[in-house]
Amino acid sequence: MTSRAWLVFVTCLLVVAVPASVGAVDTHGPPRPTAAPADATYAGLSAASAEGGTTTAATANDVLHRTTVLRHLPDRPGEFETEMTFRVPDPVTELEVELEPAASVESTDGFQRTEKGTYRWTGVTDEPTIRFTMPADRTGDDGHEDAADERVGPPSRDGDGYTFVDTGDWGVVRVPGVGLSFRWTEPVGIEETVTVDGPGATGGDIAYFGPVTEYERTGDGERIRLAVADDATLAEPPGEILDALVGASDRLDVGASHDEVFVVAVPTDVEWAARGLQYGESDAWVVADAPLDEANTVWLHEYVHTRQAFANPDVGTTTETAWLVEAQAEYYAGLFALERGLVDFDAFADDLEAGERDPYADAILADPTTWTDDRTDYVTGPLVYGEIDRQLRLATDGDRTLADAFRTLNRNDGAVSEDDFLAAIAAEGGTDVRSVAERYTRTDRRPETWSRTAHEAAFDQPVAQFAYELDAAPIEVGGEPWSPGEPSDADAVAEITVPAGESVTIPVVISNVGDRDGTADATLAVDGDVVDHRRVELAAGDRTSDALTWTPPEPGTYDLRIGSDRLTVSVRSPASVTVTGLEVHPDVAEPGEEVSVTATVEAAADRPGAAVLAFRTPAGTVAEALVVVAPGERETVTETMTFDDSGRFEVAVGDQSTTVTVGPNPIDRVEALPGFGAPTALAALAGLVLALVAVFGRRP
Repeated sequence: MTSRAWLVFVTCLLVVAVPASVGAVDTHGPPRPTAAPADATYAGLSAASAEGGTTTAATANDVLHRTTVLRHLPDRPGEFETEMTFRVPDPVTELEVELEPAASVESTDGFQRTEKGTYRWTGVTDEPTIRFTMPADRTGDDGHEDAADERVGPPSRDGDGYTFVDTGDWGVVRVPGVGLSFRWTEPVGIEETVTVDGPGATGGDIAYFGPVTEYERTGDGERIRLAVADDATLAEPPGEILDALVGASDRLDVGASHDEVFVVAVPTDVEWAARGLQYGESDAWVVADAPLDEANTVWLHEYVHTRQAFANPDVGTTTETAWLVEAQAEYYAGLFALERGLVDFDAFADDLEAGERDPYADAILADPTTWTDDRTDYVTGPLVYGEIDRQLRLATDGDRTLADAFRTLNRNDGAVSEDDFLAAIAAEGGTDVRSVAERYTRTDRRPETWSRTAHEAAFDQPVAQFAYELDAAPIEVGGEPWSPGEPSDADAVAEITVPAGESVTIPVVISNVGDRDGTADATLAVDGDVVDHRRVELAAGDRTSDALTWTPPEPGTYDLRIGSDRLTVSVRSPASVTVTGLEVHPDVAEPGEEVSVTATVEAAADRPGAAVLAFRTPAGTVAEALVVVAPGERETVTETMTFDDSGRFEVAVGDQSTTVTVGPNPIDRVEALPGFGAPTALAALAGLVLALVAVFGRRP
């Protein structure tokens, strides 16, 4: 055999000794700005709501981070610039980006255009960038609108009215979506940051270009940001607007709350398609001259849309239940305005009564083909929804409301159907209330608007009041007690770091703090989505303990909420820790004698790492241990094991391995781990390569 042949043979051995990568590339269709994340690939991402241009996860080795910077182009009205920078972690081996069709790419760094029009990462930089322009002006249905009877301002260019626009002096635009697909060797999470370069503000889905003044208020569950354009004049004091929004946030117990809701008050000197529009997860714009003292105030209407998780494109509704989206927003806007004293009962009732009259009287809500007016869901919808709510309250003596069915719909995995809606109503109020809903949604029959006395009988009943809070009992991760980190100050949120794929169980205390018996609904919300729910009947003054569970699917930072209590959970992949040392004691033992195996672990990035360490022998995984380690520190994890036979056995944790000798006369060979040995084999084979080169590479 020639020296060249020997080298080829050894090279092949080296190649097959390297563990195979795991992962897949899943290409997707056109980007959808509000699509939800997938497990191994991302498509149709919308930018996450975030302030500032940095994130603590930027250098994490299990998170793919995207920074989106938006720039106004005053000298080019009608378009704006977007620059996206991706920080690619080590586990990602391939990355492909699909922009919206309207994007016009101006430059790239680290990306190469493909034949299908996407942009593939070349791998030459860990921070590839793509810069492109987008049209700012949009008309038509781009989100959840508050319908306007009259439009203001000069005529628009196409007569349809704007949903987004740039005038050159200022602009309000939607943040571009992007589709991602990538291949990885270890699962990674996705985190995003969106900023405006220059005067302006953004919540991550909507951005305003131009000087603004920001106000904010925090309720029990959400922080409300109100950005008022300097070119706009508010009809209401900003403090009163924030009070109304925070009041609605506290009142609407349906899950799907957000860490932050962003609302921008826009100027009125263009022809808008509507008085307001909610877009993305929790962003909205509202015309600055919108009043608070009307039954369907747009401020509250758009806020309600931010709480409709079921209305997002990845869930949605069937045709039969499409009316629910606007009906809920109109009804709760009116009800909350009435409860806050912004309007009186007559104004509230007059608004509902319009649903009894032409051109809405003969429409069947579940059959939009019967609608003779495209605002039927805005007008008839609130009347029908309100009557179902009233009947449900009466049937349960005020213990349950239609908001409880709303919460159930927000947990739907697929499109909300008429059957889903009716089943949720029956679960709360029984078959009689379900029959009421069928009568008014599946036929053209209409309820009459109820009187003030009837309203008081249903809506002014004493209701049970509950408090939900984290229990003092330990949180469990993977069935093991797990302590949260200490907040840095009294107002800080507790934080824990956990491995991906391990169940997180949160103990909760449920207290009936009101004066009547009732049914409590304890929910665990993760980034606004309810992931677990407990229904408990409690007498007045009673309390009980329970637990809610969630299994994080992928690395990233998540906001967990139970009632008004919050917990930040950093989820990490196994790649977030590095095993730097491995020792056995004793290293010579008798058969059946316990051997202690100690692994030394460090964080692989500049934030805490977490993993489930597998202690492996030739017999397989004999022990597992959860570990969390702070950046710059070391942790040791010790497990015990026994070997029944004499011999020399390999023990491995992570990329580290060692051997233990068992028995007085062990056999000479080492019983190695199946499929392990990659680092050991690589080192040995590399030495063999060097030796072969030295021997066969010499010229005679």
